[in-house]
Amino acid sequence: MLIDFTKLEEHVIDGMNGGKGKVSAKIFANAYGRVIVSKISSGSSIGLHTQTTGNDINFVVSGKGWAVCDGEEEILTAGVCHYCPKGSTHMIENTGSEDLVLYTVVDGI
Repeated sequence: MLIDFTKLEEHVIDGMNGGKGKVSAKIFANAYGRVIVSKISSGSSIGLHTQTTGNDINFVVSGKGWAVCDGEEEILTAGVCHYCPKGSTHMIENTGSEDLVLYTVVDGI
């Protein structure tokens, strides 16, 4: 199956999961999960939340940031992957001057 993100609507979310600033996302979803390309603006974040629907796999395409998963801090740079298993609590913040771009897969709905 081909997913063409250039044809998907971009959603802009203010204060995602209680975070700060803006996150924009193009989301593909079906009965098996979600595939998302998102941009977290400089100084913005996805707030602390628990993964209830499935494992959350976030590959960093570009930018800089940090994440916390179950109390463990992680530095995010292009080429690394932040993994948050179902039932765990995490957050992601852009600490750089450019967008933090993530390719995310969440298995399950």
